[in-house]
Amino acid sequence: MPETDEVDEIVEAWRRERPDLDASPMQVLSRVSRLAHHLDRARKEAFKAHGLDSWEFDVLAALRRAGGDYELSPSRLVAETLVTSGTMTNRIDRLVARELVERRADPGDRRGVLVRLTAEGAARVDDALAELLTREAALLDDLDATDRDRLAADLRALTHRFDDQAS
Repeated sequence: MPETDEVDEIVEAWRRERPDLDASPMQVLSRVSRLAHHLDRARKEAFKAHGLDSWEFDVLAALRRAGGDYELSPSRLVAETLVTSGTMTNRIDRLVARELVERRADPGDRRGVLVRLTAEGAARVDDALAELLTREAALLDDLDATDRDRLAADLRALTHRFDDQAS
């Protein structure tokens, strides 16, 4: 691994130009931001290879993770994907049109509806997930299992308070 990188150069420049400020958070968060950029690109490429957009994968993956009949209420999909109900309605409409999901009456609530993954939707999300995990593993190739576990724990600790705020 390189001893220094572009982030080190940026932080050093800020320390030189603004010695009154503590630029040390950049040592971590600028790298997280750069990694997020690479991850976003890997996700888009993996999903595109299977004819999906990122938002489509998110909805299909939420249904696939549900297990059983692979169905959820629209409100549960909103909670799983962190979008508004109006956005989710539009997304469900578009996925229904592509025959990746279907709507059905909720047998437990006469006014309710459930969104169910179709066989085609399940196949697409499974294939896209396999490719995504291959690409994500490649992003972490330089870390051994111990380093990955430590990084996961550190990131979990860092993001924990934000997850609490989203609830």
